[in-house]
Amino acid sequence: MKKTIVIVLCSMGFSLSSSAQLSKGSVEFGLNAGYNISTISDNENRAHSGNGLNFAGSADYYFSNRWSIKGKLIYDQKGWDDDYITEFGSGIDYKTNYNVNYLTVPVMANWHFGAKRNWYLNFGPYAGILLGAEDSRFKTDVKKSFETFDIGFAWGAGVKIPISDKAKLFLEYEEQGGFSDVFISNSGSTVRNSRSSFNIGINFLLK
Repeated sequence: MKKTIVIVLCSMGFSLSSSAQLSKGSVEFGLNAGYNISTISDNENRAHSGNGLNFAGSADYYFSNRWSIKGKLIYDQKGWDDDYITEFGSGIDYKTNYNVNYLTVPVMANWHFGAKRNWYLNFGPYAGILLGAEDSRFKTDVKKSFETFDIGFAWGAGVKIPISDKAKLFLEYEEQGGFSDVFISNSGSTVRNSRSSFNIGINFLLK
């Protein structure tokens, strides 16, 4: 899947039309939607994965035609599948999925490259604020078991495709890796979030 995305990005990049390069003081605002593949894992490499969606807005301030700082506000559907929950009263374990949603705020250095500076690579820290958590079988609210904040590192790469002087479509691949434990009371190995996503969106030049 990842190789397919890279091939598509390359083929799109070779066909980019000419557009004015952004310079110091330029600001782009972006909107995107994406498909998430999320994972929780511990220090013993035990892991569960799930999938979801993300919806984001971004602002990108340029210091030069090569460097900018990019902030995003992301509604992030994370969680994992094929786990168990114990029914209250009976003590019976049932198979379930866990849906865990965050408001994620990454702040990243953004490096622009290529002849027209339409390719980019970004990296930096992120903070996720827990919005809700529940299991899929009984719709039990399990938010109280999770830490309020998820702190980690994010990076991504993508290509922008000009459609006018003020607008560009973009395709990107994005990763997040958590540093902190997602659970409040965890006496075992630290459990961390990670997620990858494939996003499509549009950028608008504001200045």
